[in-house]
Amino acid sequence: MIDRTTIKSIDKTVSGQRGLTMISWLIVIVFLLFQGVIAMNVIPVYMTDSSVKKIMEGLPTDITAQDTSTKQLKGLVAKRLSINSIYSIEPEHIQVKKGRGENIVTIEYEPRGKLIGNLEYIVSFKHEARIPTR
Repeated sequence: MIDRTTIKSIDKTVSGQRGLTMISWLIVIVFLLFQGVIAMNVIPVYMTDSSVKKIMEGLPTDITAQDTSTKQLKGLVAKRLSINSIYSIEPEHIQVKKGRGENIVTIEYEPRGKLIGNLEYIVSFKHEARIPTR
C-alpha cells in the first residue's frame, strides 16, 4: 500500500515537470523570429503581385487597351505599373503577342531578395490577359 509521504513526493515531481525549459523557450523564440523575418521580406512581394494581378484583370474590359497596337499595349501596361509604384517589373518582363482577334499580354518575373546572411528567396510569378481587339 502507498502511504501519504510517497504520494506527496510523487506530486512534487509531477508539478516540477510543467512548462518548457529555458532551452526549449530559446528554440521557440528563434523559430518565431526566423518566421517573422521571412514574412517581413516576402509579404511585400506578394502585395506587389496582387497589384500586378489587378492590373492584368482590368485589361480585357478596358476600351483603350482594345484599340491599341501591341507596342502601345506594352507601353500602356508599363505605364499602369509605374502609376501603381511597381518598379520591380522591367519592360522585358512584359510580352505582347498578337492572336486571332485578341492580344495576349504576359507578365513573367522572379523577384529575389535576401533573408539573413547568405540565405535568399526567389518567387516566380506569371500573369496572362487576353484582350479582344476591335
